[in-house]
Amino acid sequence: MIVLDQIGHSYGGAPVLSGVTALIEPGEVVGVIGPSGAGKTTLLRILSGDLVPTRGTLRTTNGFRATIGYVPQLESGERTFPITVEETILLGCAATSAQRPWFSRSERKRARIILERLEIANLRFARLDELSGGQFQRVLIGRALMSQPNLLILDEPTSGIDLRTRSQVLDLIKDLSADGYTIVLSTHDLNWVAAHLPRIVCINKTVIADGPPLEVLTPEVVRATYQADMDVLIHNGRPVVVDSVSEES
Repeated sequence: MIVLDQIGHSYGGAPVLSGVTALIEPGEVVGVIGPSGAGKTTLLRILSGDLVPTRGTLRTTNGFRATIGYVPQLESGERTFPITVEETILLGCAATSAQRPWFSRSERKRARIILERLEIANLRFARLDELSGGQFQRVLIGRALMSQPNLLILDEPTSGIDLRTRSQVLDLIKDLSADGYTIVLSTHDLNWVAAHLPRIVCINKTVIADGPPLEVLTPEVVRATYQADMDVLIHNGRPVVVDSVSEES
């Protein structure tokens, strides 16, 4: 179990996170939602170990040892770097192979297994600027998997991709969850997480609500999280968040 206990963080000014408390069980898939500036990326960076919280503690219990694979938001600049898909994925184990100027045979074999697993083996020698947004997202996930993590952190994995590719990313997340990965992801897409993820954490500087979509996505919680009035409908047993329309309009 991963325990976040009263986590807070400041970059020198006003706190961007305060009093964040949550438990993450091994094998869970958790979606973190909130408006821009709510602290989602900061929270993920704390989970990944990239940031040390200025308040509170992050720890594991019951002998669980978290090894992290971090997938950042899609950045167009990264795709201009002149390396291939396979070379990018191999960079995921660069920290463990830093003492030698080459990748080992076993590392290259693991990279090819990951390429097959993510169904991008045919793109092995493609340059990054030749990829679609969805293909590049798979490459970034593959790079994270090279470190052999048990906790996979995805920052906005559905941002900037079309509906069909979003569905493919969802299928991949489901497959990785079935393989035993613990997955924490952030997204702006309320209805995507409501339809597909078992647990949602709403944050805006602190935790507003945490639980299953039907319990969490209420008009009151959405208003407290986004500071805006939204209507919440139930469709096929799932909440759907839509813009609020006044009777006058």
